[in-house]
Amino acid sequence: MSHYQHWIQEEDDQGICWLGLDRQDASVNTINHVVLDELNSLLQTISKDPSLKGLVIYSAKAKGFIAGADIHEFSLFTTEADMVDFLRKGQAVFARLEALEIPTVAMIQGFCMGGGTELALACRYRIVTDDVDTRIGLPEVMLGFHPGWGGTVRLPRIIGGFNALTQLILTGQALSGSRLKRLGVVDEVVPLRQLKRAAIAYIKNKPEKHQPSFIQALTNWKWMRQILARLMRFQVSKRVNPQHYPAPFAIIDFWEKEGCEGERPFLKEIDSVKHLVSNSDTSKNLIRIFALRERMKSIAKDTDFRAQSVHVIGAGVMGGDIAAWCALKGLNVTLQDQSYAQIAPAIKRASALFKKKLKQPRLIQAALDRLMPDPDGYGIARADVIIEAVIENLEVKQSIMQQVEKKAKKHAIIATNTSSIPLDAISQHMHKPSRLLGIHFFNPVAKMELIEVVVGEKTDQALAAQACSFVGQIGKLPLPVKSTPGFLINRVLMPYLLECMQLIDEGYSGREIDKAALGFGMLMGPVELADTVGLDVCLAVANNLTASFGGTVPKRLQELVKAGQLGRKTGEGFYRYKHGKPIKPKAIHDKPTKDLANRLILRMVNEAAICLREGVVADSDLLDAGMIFGTGFAPFRGGPMHYAKEFGAEQLNALFAKLAAEYGERFKAIHEF
Repeated sequence: MSHYQHWIQEEDDQGICWLGLDRQDASVNTINHVVLDELNSLLQTISKDPSLKGLVIYSAKAKGFIAGADIHEFSLFTTEADMVDFLRKGQAVFARLEALEIPTVAMIQGFCMGGGTELALACRYRIVTDDVDTRIGLPEVMLGFHPGWGGTVRLPRIIGGFNALTQLILTGQALSGSRLKRLGVVDEVVPLRQLKRAAIAYIKNKPEKHQPSFIQALTNWKWMRQILARLMRFQVSKRVNPQHYPAPFAIIDFWEKEGCEGERPFLKEIDSVKHLVSNSDTSKNLIRIFALRERMKSIAKDTDFRAQSVHVIGAGVMGGDIAAWCALKGLNVTLQDQSYAQIAPAIKRASALFKKKLKQPRLIQAALDRLMPDPDGYGIARADVIIEAVIENLEVKQSIMQQVEKKAKKHAIIATNTSSIPLDAISQHMHKPSRLLGIHFFNPVAKMELIEVVVGEKTDQALAAQACSFVGQIGKLPLPVKSTPGFLINRVLMPYLLECMQLIDEGYSGREIDKAALGFGMLMGPVELADTVGLDVCLAVANNLTASFGGTVPKRLQELVKAGQLGRKTGEGFYRYKHGKPIKPKAIHDKPTKDLANRLILRMVNEAAICLREGVVADSDLLDAGMIFGTGFAPFRGGPMHYAKEFGAEQLNALFAKLAAEYGERFKAIHEF
């Protein structure tokens, strides 16, 4: 056995070299300069050893194969030359791997992303486990560029350009082993116990390397690339704006012009990545967001707390979906409401979620078995985490918390999912107010990554750290915030939504308002967002926030809630919904829309600055992360505070002054930016 800093090399009695990556001082494997240098040295030695019959590359970590290139190192490059050197080195090492005469196998268990996938593509064979956590992807497009170590060349060679782009490179999605086998990306999908045996069999038997089918190969022909590229651009343009997100269009351009034959595409791949990273703020901001996501994940690792069971009180849309998500993530969950009949719709929605996410009948049934209706609340006494998710009514929440405190285990986490009520008010009648904190989910629970962990003045800090660990355990991102009305996300979001209501009162259509927000880069317009959150929830939050900070609740919002038109969940709100999708009528007048986006966004920026000044969140980076992951604030702009900084203080203050003069004091900047 030979030990390098990051690699473990062994040769067995069958002449097979086993090369395990174990990135030093890191919980997951990523690829940096040193990892590449060591691999290059190892491959040189292996290529000169005539006794070797094959090479297997695997992860020596307990979890996952390779997460990709070290993005932290990537973000520290100060010149184009630094980045190009890193890309060229990766390409050269993977080319050396691909050129080995002996059979090579990538033996994959767990996640395999980005540069890890590109390394696997340079091997002759790829064998993966059938475990649900084993997923392979090329997520670089999510960071504003595309694979640069040969992935955009080798994958089209293996499965054809059309499938390579539409299934993996353009989407950034990570796919399961079974789906990858159907596409031809992997050669074998086996249970974990058979993984090593399968790798050995491929080394010994040397089956033919996978080749694309005739139809797949046809998509790489130049005339076909030109036809398909037009189709892809059209489809991608319906989802993203090329000015906001140039990477998908650069990927299509690269493939159309260069294809995947010969050595030239590898050189042009580097040129394309260099152009995207150097000539666009999008990639810099998306890389920054990636780092912020990692920071939030690290917050969830501050304690070793692991919950086994969860009790959720309230089986409405929010409570039921929280319970379903926890069961999906492997926890035993009891769900309480006043009767089995009131819990039944939540179980039905949970079943649909499990079928969508888990696919396999045995896994679906196991998840359903973990979710138990509990109208009498027996689960409170056994639960490690108790989450109240009833209506936004202070008296009701106070009464529930009194009862929960009496029944809960001594060290159980007691949490409320309130979206706006301060914790000190809810815990007023508790014997130990220090036990209460907020675990605030966002709707829809299955899609929204962010959870606010709300800490009151009396909240036990150790308990708050455990709550952050619980959030990480269920696959979400924790954002610690101070308990003030609206906390962070709703506090910053509400002026944005109220300005939207003001625009509606002025005669603008929902379609025009949403179009202006989407043009700025928001992932969803404010009118559709309000409908998605639920107009009853919006009204409750608006009532709480206006009571604390002043202002008025829009009459139109009150009227819709009174009429039972609560948005998407009732089929009608500001929009009508068909099969869950909004029907947006065309504009019926020609009102000028020049200032719409500025009015919406600057209300948000102003409130974000106030929250930062009041210490609602620790710093501007976490504030930006919260708004991106919690509200869909334009990711390529980097968050409201980053946007304000990039906009420029002089120009921003001038714009605030102009809007204040034209539309009122609500646009007066709280300080000089």
